[in-house]
Amino acid sequence: MRPTGALHLGHYHGALKNWVSLQDAHDCFYFVADWHALTTHYDEREVIEQTVYEMVIDWLVAGLDPDKSTIFIQSRLPEHAELFTLLAMGTPLAWLERMPTYKDQIEKLRDKDLATYGFLGYPLLQAADILIYKANHVPVGEDQAPHVEITREVARRFNHLYGRGRNHDAQVAAAIAQLAKDDARYIERQRKAYSQDGSADALAKGEGLVRRLLAEAKLGADATELLLGHLKGAGKSVLTEPGVLLTETAKLPGLDGDKMSKSRGNTVAMRDSPEAVSRKFRGMKTDPQRARRSDPGDPQSCPVWDFHKVYSDAATRDWVVQGCTSASIGCLDCKQPVIDAVIAQQKPWHERAQALLSEPKKVHWIVEQGTERARTVARQTMRDVRQAMGLSY
Repeated sequence: MRPTGALHLGHYHGALKNWVSLQDAHDCFYFVADWHALTTHYDEREVIEQTVYEMVIDWLVAGLDPDKSTIFIQSRLPEHAELFTLLAMGTPLAWLERMPTYKDQIEKLRDKDLATYGFLGYPLLQAADILIYKANHVPVGEDQAPHVEITREVARRFNHLYGRGRNHDAQVAAAIAQLAKDDARYIERQRKAYSQDGSADALAKGEGLVRRLLAEAKLGADATELLLGHLKGAGKSVLTEPGVLLTETAKLPGLDGDKMSKSRGNTVAMRDSPEAVSRKFRGMKTDPQRARRSDPGDPQSCPVWDFHKVYSDAATRDWVVQGCTSASIGCLDCKQPVIDAVIAQQKPWHERAQALLSEPKKVHWIVEQGTERARTVARQTMRDVRQAMGLSY
């Protein structure tokens, strides 16, 4: 996440809740993307500086566990910038210019001068962030899937350019020679089907066999990498193509009915005071058809209803529908259960945050440990990348 201001309920329900659940099943890396923040806020360094550790506190109070997840700060790892630079050498400019979010963000942020190399290149920096940890999956919503797809393309191109050593063909032949004849013929059939027809099913079958042979100790790791690349018509997979892990997210509207966004100033922060929560929700826009208290309304046309879907039980939602459509309750009546539920959810967050704010060195130490864990992985990847590119002299 980019440290450009206080985290809000949209962040929590849109991403953080999933992050917390994922850490129990996966080896997760979560980082404060301060370099990414500079792509749009390069002239607002004070905001970034003030928000970095506040963001980490929000993550911790939401439930991220530093013993289960690696938590770090992007700029503390120059390896990210090095991989970004090396990937830039072979990434076509058109790949970056075609990103759907590029023109969209320029249009939305007209007040900022985004005609910069950093803003154009941020999808490639994102790719470096992912590829440097050889990630298998990236948890995103559907709107962010194109960023993972360009990461896959960048990895594929890199492996094609640099995954073939001088004796690559001989190495592949030696790897195939380790296989039983039937297995070798099967892999060759799947490779041809994929190269001639683009059959994803054939590729999956071939990869499945290779990985099974690895699991059965009939192939070594190097031979496995060579054969996986051979199936795709590429070289050794120096960088891993990540998959998209689509996550269910609750999209909460802002106080003005539009998307909740720090830049729009329409948010309810994760650590807003109870008084601020009550004031903000009481002033929130509702169904425009209810100009007067006696006018019946439609919950589906009211932004507050999206909060009821997240925070209210079935009985409360039924009460809202009946009361709104019959005009037997007013909009302030409808908002009160949401206000109470949000304040109740935030109460333990405030308590945990207070404990962390009283011990700032503890937060710094958590980040320091996470940064060193991330550095160990990043350095190994960069050794592989430099060697593949002929830069290990």
